[in-house]
Amino acid sequence: MAGHGARGRSGGRPTLEEVAARAGVGRGTVSRVINGSPRVSDATRAAVEAAVAELGYVPNTAARALAANRTDAIALVVPEPETRFFAEPYFSDMLRGVGAELSDTEMQLLLIFAGSDRERQRLAQYLAAHRVDGVLLVSVHADDPLPDLLSQLEIPAVISGRRSAEETLPSVDSDNYGGGRLAVEHLVARGRRRIVHLAGRLDVFGAQRRVDGYREGLRAAGRPVDDDLIVAGDFTEEGGRRAMTELLARCPDLDAVFAGSDVMAAGARQVLREAGRRIPDDVALVGYDDSAIARHMDPPLTSVRQPIEEMGRAMIDLLLGEIADRRPAVSRELEKRQVVLPTELVARASS
Repeated sequence: MAGHGARGRSGGRPTLEEVAARAGVGRGTVSRVINGSPRVSDATRAAVEAAVAELGYVPNTAARALAANRTDAIALVVPEPETRFFAEPYFSDMLRGVGAELSDTEMQLLLIFAGSDRERQRLAQYLAAHRVDGVLLVSVHADDPLPDLLSQLEIPAVISGRRSAEETLPSVDSDNYGGGRLAVEHLVARGRRRIVHLAGRLDVFGAQRRVDGYREGLRAAGRPVDDDLIVAGDFTEEGGRRAMTELLARCPDLDAVFAGSDVMAAGARQVLREAGRRIPDDVALVGYDDSAIARHMDPPLTSVRQPIEEMGRAMIDLLLGEIADRRPAVSRELEKRQVVLPTELVARASS
């Protein structure tokens, strides 16, 4: 009854158990609703929220965290040097999405760099002390030991971009394969004949999938696939310059470039201009990410948009669900924990 007011059956503050009984659900379900987990149906959420309102239940944050062995803190771990984090819009966009999604929760966000062996060792000690409730991993390479460490420590974690097709951690990714194909389809439609690809680091699964999409785009257009027209960079501007210089030497008659990131495209543009190639008259240029760099380049850069900010939001949704539901991963359906968001091509003057 609504008249029950803010008193529980014992005459004191209403308890979590009393809310669960009023809503007709389990204690764990009430906890998930209160903690903002997405793993609750709308009907169940409404029933719990109604019970909370009727009983006047107020969560005791400190007691809840202590009883649940919680810290109410999440770590965003970037296994890259700080210089790369601040130089590339991808990371700031990701951080913006994560922060926006956390703003309505009581969780604190810690930003941790782990680009060197010393930083990784310090991070391992920090995580082993269970000072955070969960971890977001961004920009992970195939051989990175951090994901396995998190699994061993049984710390809930979500990874941005799968390490392989057999990824075991919950992940949020964009459709890199589809994005690579979109870039080539666009360039083919513009009448370009010799399309080269400045790939990202090939120990990153997303970069591998963009290469796969590039190859499939050529095959679908009836064009030959020549791996000599693919050079791997490292997602940096300098990497774009080096790869573009090598490709110009290999293929002087190239008339289109698909770069694995907008930052690499900026490096490629510099080399093309120094070689006297006009964009887009002589060479069409397409980037990847659709970052602020793409909009501010001269000419503005055609780019494949991956929804980076939305990926950050999705990572938080997934991680809060993992934190609220601490059953072993093998007891849950992994497919529902592998999120892939669509990509789209944004055409501008560079192509």
